[in-house]
Amino acid sequence: MKFLDEAKVYIRSGDGGAGSVSFRREKFIEFGGPDGGDGGRGGDVWAECVDGLNTLIDYRYQQHFKAKTGVHGMGRNMAGGRGDDVTLKVPVGTQIFDEDNETLIADLTHPGQKILLAKGGNGGFGNTHFKTSTNQAPRRANPGLEGIERWIWLRLKLIAHAGLVGLPNAGKSTFLAAVSAAKPKIADYPFTTLHPNLGVVRIDGRDFVMADIPGLIEGAHEGIGLGDRFLGHVERCRVLLHLVDGTQEDPAEAYRIVRGELDAYGAGLEEKREIVALSKADAIAADELEGKKKALARACGMTPLVLSAASGAGVESALRVLARIIEEGNTNDPNDVPAAKAEDWTP
Repeated sequence: MKFLDEAKVYIRSGDGGAGSVSFRREKFIEFGGPDGGDGGRGGDVWAECVDGLNTLIDYRYQQHFKAKTGVHGMGRNMAGGRGDDVTLKVPVGTQIFDEDNETLIADLTHPGQKILLAKGGNGGFGNTHFKTSTNQAPRRANPGLEGIERWIWLRLKLIAHAGLVGLPNAGKSTFLAAVSAAKPKIADYPFTTLHPNLGVVRIDGRDFVMADIPGLIEGAHEGIGLGDRFLGHVERCRVLLHLVDGTQEDPAEAYRIVRGELDAYGAGLEEKREIVALSKADAIAADELEGKKKALARACGMTPLVLSAASGAGVESALRVLARIIEEGNTNDPNDVPAAKAEDWTP
């Protein structure tokens, strides 16, 4: 399935049905009087957050959603039926913006959340409604009110507890494949990962969701490479695992590049908890590894973890650190996104 995290959609609620102008005409009833019914209300447009979706790909092939018009009123005081609603089903973590792509309408983070995007028009009154003692045969009825039409933006920000960041070929996809059932594309060239991947990680009986996003390069916030458009998918993470390729000549500079892009992006990423790890340790000599570890420590201001996703060395230690930070977040913020179960996500 292709991945799509942003879509522009046109929605229109249904028009209200028109009221009826009708008079009672029956044998032996000389003055029947008005009996026109009211029109039905137009259908509404809703957005609903559902399980089982992790992309907005459905909205690439259909961008227009229109609710049904209310049924017109009829004689014998029969009111028209209400028009059918339209519901846009979106994955967990979808934000809905107005046409300017800046005004936030809703942020759907839990399955079952539902929001009204466009209310249907009210039905018009039939001529029965206008009957008075001085106007006993009104010949007027109201048309139904028009529905609301608007363009909206759907923007998906995947909900994960931990996010993987780093330069291209830092070993992020290899790490995700080693610790979860996810099967991201892995190759020995940059930008193998072209869209975010999710995986459920289990360590010591605890589960959490990890997101792997495409690699960042210097100038990503200016649109260089794949840009920083995928960084939105780690905005909701409680902790970032920053992988630095240990086979590079200057891992400290690699850390500064990615750190600079996170700071330039903003949106709270610059303040998010970060764990730094030197990856691909199995491909580095012991004496060289120690020197690169010290250089990276000076750059990031903390002692980096050393791991190898290929051999498994240091992987469990890194996962335990991530799990502990995630649990601290659960304790400190009861309104935060609840911990996921393994069956909640499919890699």
